[in-house]
Amino acid sequence: MTEPLPPFTTLILAGGRGQRMGGRDKGLVRWRGEPLVAHVQRVVRPLCDDVVISCNRNHNLYRPFADQLVCDAQADFPGPLAGVIAGLTAARHAWVVVLACDAPLIDRRLIEDLVQLAVANDSAAMVRQGGYWQPMFSVLPRSVLPLLEQAWAAGERSLQKALLLAPLQALECPEGDPRLNNFNSPDLLQG
Repeated sequence: MTEPLPPFTTLILAGGRGQRMGGRDKGLVRWRGEPLVAHVQRVVRPLCDDVVISCNRNHNLYRPFADQLVCDAQADFPGPLAGVIAGLTAARHAWVVVLACDAPLIDRRLIEDLVQLAVANDSAAMVRQGGYWQPMFSVLPRSVLPLLEQAWAAGERSLQKALLLAPLQALECPEGDPRLNNFNSPDLLQG
């Protein structure tokens, strides 16, 4: 029998430019009749009482899907590391699940497996697929915030590189795992 999950915050990253979507706000792009962010939020809502969305525009449209909204401290869409720093700062719980807004096929099992791996090892956990880390599917202890802030101050902008500075556990997922599909271009939304 598995241990019950501790309380955690879910941080949904939706603060990008959406360049591959022609500048459209990816989290609000509709798929199967709903914004992409709605699909992710529906999976995480039963698991946690603190959903934070990192968004840099369209706050009124994101508000119904979150308990808290955060923005990057820097202008001009500096990237996911900035969104994670803002989200960790606002998080109400010691553990934070980090997910992309454009991964509507995520499921409860993947989230639970990531949280259990992180908690069991008292360290960050991230999906690894085919030897590649997937930072948009990770669980972080809030205690990693100072390390990420130091990396940012030193000029690092890659979320993956910053997270690899901390102890990290890999949740291995097979190549082609549909739960990890990012719908980051218009042609992927046709399904």
